[in-house]
Amino acid sequence: MGSVSESEIVETGAGAARITWHPAEKPRLLLAVSHGAGGGIEARDLQALAGALPPLGVSVALVEQPWRVAGKKLAPAPKTLDTGWRGLWPALAERALPVVAGGRSAGARVACRTAAELGAAAVLALSFPLHPPGRPDKTRAAELLGAGVPTLVVQGGNDPFGKPAEFPEGPHELVEVACADHGFAVPKRAPLTQQDALEVITGAVAAWFGGLAP
Repeated sequence: MGSVSESEIVETGAGAARITWHPAEKPRLLLAVSHGAGGGIEARDLQALAGALPPLGVSVALVEQPWRVAGKKLAPAPKTLDTGWRGLWPALAERALPVVAGGRSAGARVACRTAAELGAAAVLALSFPLHPPGRPDKTRAAELLGAGVPTLVVQGGNDPFGKPAEFPEGPHELVEVACADHGFAVPKRAPLTQQDALEVITGAVAAWFGGLAP
């Protein structure tokens, strides 16, 4: 495990955001990763990354958007999410490390939309919501394809927001977590356990980070 985490409140144009730091002792990269529209940083994949990456030289910043910090139940419009993300970016950049912009679901969309303008080194898109469930015609592929930086998508094999086979060809890499849903939960009858699924995620992310320029 990395060092003991600590939290920081950062004022943004959308309200107060919170960053929970999981620092590496000798970091070479910083992963800043935010939650989706239906949950917070307690998500299993975010917590797994916060535990696995610091010993490998990657500091992790778990980001809570202002609406979550304020205790609201519903996420605001994408434009407001982008405003919150932009507002906290200076607190990330001041660590003087290459910053990988990450997020799960709606947070992945934010990371893709803002990566180029903010100078992100790369994007980690967890459970990218390619389309609303049952509505493949309402694709968000343009956001993913327009990230403009190296991008890794980690997607559940049974994600109703977009199964791996539905993703378009593009400059991104894609790793499938077999049998997993949008929250990377796997059914009890699956050939892999929940812990196995999390290890697929952390292993794939760690390997991908190993290929990024320090």
